[in-house]
Amino acid sequence: MTGEQGRGAGKTGADTKDSRRDRLKLALRENLKRRKSQARGRSDADAASSESSDSPLDDASGEKPGS
Repeated sequence: MTGEQGRGAGKTGADTKDSRRDRLKLALRENLKRRKSQARGRSDADAASSESSDSPLDDASGEKPGS
C-alpha cells in the first residue's frame, strides 16, 4: 500500500514539466508523420486521376476525334 501513497511524491515541478514536454514532442512528431503520409496519399491519388483525364477521348467506333 505504500507504493500507492508515494506515487508522484518524489517528482519535482521540473520533472513533470520535462516529461510533459517530452510527451508533447512525441505527439507532435507522430501527428506530423501522419499528416505527411496523408498528403502523400492525396498527391498520389491526384496524379493517378490526372493521368487518366489527360488521355484523349475516343468515341465508341475507335476513331480519333476530328477524323
